[in-house]
Amino acid sequence: MQLLPLVHPSEELTRDEVSRYSRHLLIPDVGVEGQKRLKNSKVLVIGAGGLGSPVLLYLAAAGVGTLGIIDFDVVDESNLQRQIIHGQSDIGRLKSRSAKDSVNELNPHIHVQLHNERLEVTNAVEIISGYDLVVDGTDNFSTRYLVNDACVLAKKPYVWGSIFRFEGQASVFWEDAPDGVGLNYRDLYPEPPPSEMAPSCAEGGVLGILCASIGAIMATEAIKLITGLGETLLGRLAVYDALDMTYRFIPLQRAPARTPITGLMDYQEFCGVKPVATENMTNPFIISPLELKKMQDSGKDMRLIDVRGIEEWNIVRIKGANHIPKNKIMTEEVLSQLNKEDFIVVHCKMGIRSRDVLVEMKKQGFTNVKSLDGGILAWIRDVDQSLPSY
Repeated sequence: MQLLPLVHPSEELTRDEVSRYSRHLLIPDVGVEGQKRLKNSKVLVIGAGGLGSPVLLYLAAAGVGTLGIIDFDVVDESNLQRQIIHGQSDIGRLKSRSAKDSVNELNPHIHVQLHNERLEVTNAVEIISGYDLVVDGTDNFSTRYLVNDACVLAKKPYVWGSIFRFEGQASVFWEDAPDGVGLNYRDLYPEPPPSEMAPSCAEGGVLGILCASIGAIMATEAIKLITGLGETLLGRLAVYDALDMTYRFIPLQRAPARTPITGLMDYQEFCGVKPVATENMTNPFIISPLELKKMQDSGKDMRLIDVRGIEEWNIVRIKGANHIPKNKIMTEEVLSQLNKEDFIVVHCKMGIRSRDVLVEMKKQGFTNVKSLDGGILAWIRDVDQSLPSY
């Protein structure tokens, strides 16, 4: 639906800004007033990763006056396939600082406010309240629910996007939108999916250029909200399939059983994510990479089973491991061929899929089985840095 402009125009544009934004000024629907609104706007971008990269670059190029960046992660080589705001020389740097440098190189007129911290229950509402608009490019459900609920409490609209493999989604949420049409993320996802059913891009992969497609939609929606242009995605879900090159727009309605949001909660618990440190102290079926290495060096008889897909197995593997993909090892036919008396360690990329396998094996009577905590990435980090990460 079309909304009134979110931001009042600034007092003036400088001569340099008139020159820089001349192609905007030539558009009658944008013009000087629209550009002044962009200059006066404050947008918080949560995540300087795959979606945050194109969003930050295009909002900076468009002349959004203040860009907030919240990201506590550092640049990894595997990020560069899609996170175009970072470069080779940025590996190991904080993503927020790398992104700030790229934004300022593109447009020195932009003020960048860094938040080198994790968005938490204790700071979310305070941080979000300092901006006109939020753009959420995070890749996990617990943070998405936190962003949503904090935006509701702070009465702020936000643009949301999500990507996985070849498909992306985007929408606009604003509980306090005019005319009583307000919707929030809980109208799309009233409850989080089980953690094992919600793999991240790190687990399932993503076509890098998909970030550009969905990020461009998100940046466009932000500009429309700021300036009052066009019909926003509020009340609609855009779904893009890169393989079919198709867009679908699905109407959204208020979830019938949705209750008012009056405060924040423990979103890790809400989404079924257990703290790793706590789980390791109480779960005898988890083994750390260093513990596994110590057992291997001692000559302990064991069977190490890699439950990742064949594509991942071909990239990197732990020496001595056998490959049985998750969809096969969890079948009764394969489990019946394994010796329940053997000491078995199952592992995947990050430890999520292997825990699913462990649960199923326990149901089938396996008592001497463990899951490698943190998966092969933790093994590379703590034991064998000579292996390639991915």
